[in-house]
Amino acid sequence: MLHRSDPMMSDLPVHEQDPDLFEALTERAISIHYQPMIDLHSGRVVAAEALARWEPTGTGADALFQRARAAQLEGPLSRSIQYDALEKAARWSGPLGQVGLSLNLLPDELLDRDFPDSFIEMLRDSGFAPERLTLELVENGHVTEHPEAARRLARLRALGIRIAVDDFGTGYSSLAYLTSLPIDTLKIDRGLIADIVGGDKDRIVVRALLKMAQELGMRTVVEGVENAAQLDLLTEWGADLYQGFLGSGPLDEDALGRFVAFANRPRQRH
Repeated sequence: MLHRSDPMMSDLPVHEQDPDLFEALTERAISIHYQPMIDLHSGRVVAAEALARWEPTGTGADALFQRARAAQLEGPLSRSIQYDALEKAARWSGPLGQVGLSLNLLPDELLDRDFPDSFIEMLRDSGFAPERLTLELVENGHVTEHPEAARRLARLRALGIRIAVDDFGTGYSSLAYLTSLPIDTLKIDRGLIADIVGGDKDRIVVRALLKMAQELGMRTVVEGVENAAQLDLLTEWGADLYQGFLGSGPLDEDALGRFVAFANRPRQRH
């Protein structure tokens, strides 16, 4: 159980605007689901993204973070998910023991003066291997303007942590991220993927983004893949990994273990 004196809860507002969510955080009642990231060529699960879920209310990650933002609880919610996900993933064994973990990082967390020291301490306490970790940073113009942002991310990369830009292609600062920050991975937003089979413009944009990432030496993750026709095009264009309901939606830890065991099972050669 977390208490107000714990580091993750120290910046909670004195007068909580959402007492139910506040209680869920202090009782560690927010659970984690994981969406697999699947290699387009082999079908193997390479990593899994940790996503918040509030089981009693059925609230998923996007809606939950919107609610937390309105109650000034976004930071504590993010750190709670990071803490729990690292703690759990450090105990993964068998097929799961080879799978990477991807965590979301809020721009405000990166720009906090205690970051990355506080995050590195949390990571070391968890025992999770840094080289299996990716931090996904949502586009935000303030990040590229902050003089410490690149240096802080470089410290994390020096430990073996990958840095990804989440929902790439939806914000105004996309290209600034690539030129000013140490980025390893581009996650192409699902909104660009929906019409790549029938839409000429989306097809051109996505293919160009993948080509640019390849030339920059970056790994690509395509979000929102829902059918085989999309997958065929993305494979042809050289995308690396995908997420989406064609592979799997978010899973609890037990279901993720079964999914990984099946997807990553040894194949017989013919």
